[in-house]
Amino acid sequence: MVYKTYDELPLFIDVKTVSSVLGISRSGAYELMHEKFFPTLKIGARMVVPKEKFIKWVNDNAGK
Repeated sequence: MVYKTYDELPLFIDVKTVSSVLGISRSGAYELMHEKFFPTLKIGARMVVPKEKFIKWVNDNAGK
């Protein structure tokens, strides 16, 4: 799915969506989601990112 605005994102973003939104590979998204500084929430073996924390992370890291 192609997201045109942040409002279209689901409340919890999975690896596939992180990959798509950031334009990186799925393996790159997995690596990013394992970093301590990335706002990943682990639910059992599943990793997701709350939408608001993802948007904040993108805004805080844009242009670095």
